[in-house]
Order: sequence, then C-alpha cells, then structure tokens
Amino acid sequence: MEKDKAVCKLCSQDCKASPPWSVWAAMGLLAYLKSQFVLQLLIGFVFVVSGLIINFIQLCTCVLWPINKQLYRRINCRLAYSLWSQLVMLLEWWSGTECMLYTDQATVDMFGKEHVIIILNHNFEIDFLCGWTMCERYGVLGSSKVLAKHELLKVPLIGWTWYFLEIVFCKRKWEEDRDKVFKGLDSLKDYPEFMWFLLYCEGTRFTEKKHQISMQVAESKGLPKLKYHLLPRTKGFTTTLQCLKGTVSAVYDVTLNFKDKKVPTLLGIINGTKYMADMSIRRYPVDEIPDDEKECANWLHKLYQEKDALQEHYAKEGSFPGPTIRPPRRLWSLLNFLFWACVLLSPLIHLAWGVFISGSPLHILGFMLFLIIASVAVRRLIGVTEVKKTGSSYGDQEAKKQN
Repeated sequence: MEKDKAVCKLCSQDCKASPPWSVWAAMGLLAYLKSQFVLQLLIGFVFVVSGLIINFIQLCTCVLWPINKQLYRRINCRLAYSLWSQLVMLLEWWSGTECMLYTDQATVDMFGKEHVIIILNHNFEIDFLCGWTMCERYGVLGSSKVLAKHELLKVPLIGWTWYFLEIVFCKRKWEEDRDKVFKGLDSLKDYPEFMWFLLYCEGTRFTEKKHQISMQVAESKGLPKLKYHLLPRTKGFTTTLQCLKGTVSAVYDVTLNFKDKKVPTLLGIINGTKYMADMSIRRYPVDEIPDDEKECANWLHKLYQEKDALQEHYAKEGSFPGPTIRPPRRLWSLLNFLFWACVLLSPLIHLAWGVFISGSPLHILGFMLFLIIASVAVRRLIGVTEVKKTGSSYGDQEAKKQN
C-alpha cells in the first residue's frame, strides 16, 4: 500500500510537471493545421484581397491631398496598419514567435513618443517583420518609413501601399537619386504622427558571397573588417539624418539574432514555426551624432564595429549583454485579421460551395484555376523576402562610387 501511494505521489508530481496528453494532442493538431496548404492559401487570399481593397481606398484618398494633407496622411497610416498588421499577426499569433528586447527601461519609455531613425542589421528573411512587430507594439506600425529599392514600387500591395505612404524609393545610384531622396525626405518633416524610419545601412541582405566582396571594399578603403555585417553604405544614413534633423530626435541601433542559431524564413512563419528573436537596442540622441558628413560616416562605421562585437557576444553566450524586457503583444493585429477573414472568406466559401454543387465542369475548372493563380501570387510575394533571390551590386565599380 505504501509503495502504491509513493507511486501515486510520483505520478501526481509528474503530471504537474508536464501538460496532460490532451494538451499535447491539441498542440499537435494545431501544428498540423498550420502546416496545411489550404489554410495557408486562405490566409494568403485574405491578405491579397484585403490589400487590393486597401490600395483602392488609398487611391480614393488622394483627393484629400490638396485639401488636407495631414488628414490624408492619418487615414493612410491606418489603412497601412490594417495591411501590415496581418503580417505581424502571422509572426505573433500564428507562429507564436517571441521577441525579447535587450535594453534599459528609459529607452523603452521613449518608444512611440518620438520621431527616430532605426538602424537594423540585414541578415534574415524576416528581420523586417521583427521590426514591424516592435512598431506594432508601440503604436507606430502604420507610420513606419523606409528607404526602399525602386524595384519594390512595382510589387503589388507592398510597393503600392508604400507609394501612398510617401515612402522614398531609390535606384541606389546617387547621381539619379539625389534630388528625389532630398525632396522625399524633406516632405516628411511635418509628418503628423510619430514615425520610425528604418534604414538597412548595409544596402542589401547579408550572404557569404556579398560579405567577401564587402570586405574587399573595406580593405581597399583601410576600414576595419566586419565578421557578421556588410560594410555600411554611409550615404543613405548621412543624407537621411541631414534631411530629418530637427524632426528626428534619436537614432535607435537595433541588432537582431535568433536563439539556437535558427535561420528563420517567411515560409517557416507561414508553416507555424516558432522562433525566439532577440533584439539589442541602443538609443543615441541626434545631438550626439556629428553634423559633418565625413565624421558622421565615421560614426556609422564605428557603430557597425560595435554591432559586430554584439553579434560576437551573442555567438558565444547565446544572448546579448544588458537587461531584458519582453513587451506584450497586442490583440489589435489578431482582431484586424479576423475582421478581414470574416468579410472575405464568407463569400468565398459560399462561392466555392455553389460552384461544386452546380456540377459544371467549366465552373469547377475556372475555380481551380483561380486557386492556382492565387497560390502563385502569394508565393511570388513571399519570394520577395527570400535571401537567395535578393540581388546586390555591392562591390561593382558603380556601387563603390556611391560611398
């Protein structure tokens, strides 16, 4: 009897230590559902169709520009939020990816309360998404800005939405971009909502081949070599800081990495894979950054040497130095997606049901063709983020002239 009691007591302790089988079964079922192509296609359908609707509404708001520019901007910030937050929902709620900040409370207290420039390393397919989730949690997702490649202007939904948000597009040829960049940045000085202006100073996403070329450029210029980053292109940073000085009050240096040396992808997020993101954030008041262009460029190079040291620390210790803060996720991104899903999936399901009960081979074939086109469109949008499909002219003679 005593032995039985001991066994029962041990079982009780084990049950408390680990979830019951029903929880594991539910988690397994949820993971299985997330990996199903049909559900992923429905999510993609909601994103694409809602995006086209949002783009059309944005087009209609253009009549407000000559009447009330600031009202136009506020409306488009909220329209952009309605689209971008669907991607944030995938990261936070669908995949359950968690983001840990390595910074102090004083820095966090400033989030969402000032215009800032964000400097983020460009190593991962979803680095922009991790940046957006922080924008969402601190209320600046709709008003976030970026210096974007001109090619993205032609990408449906992404490029079109950015166009209405007054995003500055550049061809990465300074002689052609100079006037457009100065004009675009100057127009943002009176932006009515706090904005986070994201800069990928490396100019392109990190790959081993690009890194080799970049370090050849560093050696030719007598600059210290970097292990985890490409040599930063200083022109974009110095120009942005010069144009927005008096508007932005600080620069946030953000260094991103992932636990267990994971290499996250957008396809992984869509399949429900959970990642653990760590972000080291350092705040630099604009007043502490040199005004002179050459000194400002040197400041940026020194910053990237410090970022490299942070990545080296992460590679050895599995974490960044400093205190940690885990900002809570908000319900708004999930509620926004559920709204669009209810609006768009109900008529789609009704249409699909009507097509299949009709028994018409022509109607069924047409509907299947529609699904194929939709799946290809979603896959093409995902392809924009893939590392292997990102191009770069870094190391070319023309690219060298830009710095």
